[in-house]
Amino acid sequence: MTTGVSGKSTRSIQVRVVDEMRRRIIEGEARPGESLSELALAEEFGVSRTPVREALKQLQTEGLIEIRPRVGTFVTTPSRREIIELFEMKELLEGAAVRLFAARGHIPEIDLLEENLRRAHRAVKKDNRDEVADLVQEFHDLLIQGSDNTKLVAHYRMLMNQLAYSRLVQTSLSQPGRPLKSVQEHRHVLDLILSKDGDDAERVMREHVRASRRALVAGLLHDSEH
Repeated sequence: MTTGVSGKSTRSIQVRVVDEMRRRIIEGEARPGESLSELALAEEFGVSRTPVREALKQLQTEGLIEIRPRVGTFVTTPSRREIIELFEMKELLEGAAVRLFAARGHIPEIDLLEENLRRAHRAVKKDNRDEVADLVQEFHDLLIQGSDNTKLVAHYRMLMNQLAYSRLVQTSLSQPGRPLKSVQEHRHVLDLILSKDGDDAERVMREHVRASRRALVAGLLHDSEH
């Protein structure tokens, strides 16, 4: 990277590095505990070390990496306690989201959720675990989107990044019978939204998140024993 590059250009490079590294971490390409080299990343992206260093600071702020002075930079490995605490926050945010959603009437997200459930039932019947996982994540994203609350959406996005949820949902769905049960719970939540029952929609949604958390913890325990 040559000197004299404008601040705007440097910022755009930093954003590009942040977005790509965030994607790698969330999707599991960069594994928990993996070491990240500032120099290697600068060479890979064809930039100076300065925007890479700033990008890594941003990712640390988001809870995705840990910078240990004089040791190195590593992809965060959440402890079981941290995962449980993050799921407690997930429960609160998604419960609030469905309450807000239920008050909005028949919005476009309703039809998208109905289609999501039809596809999810087919995926469960085919035992397509990857497709079910993608549809589970899409269902939750649509619920958050349907809340029409930008602050809630922003907090939720950061939380999901810290959870690296796309990895964890696979572990949760690995438990026997969990894929079908999860889709059935989604159906119940949507029915309550359709009936404009915000109280029960929030209660059932929170129960669903707790059930997912229990399945996840069971899956993590199983993985640690094998």
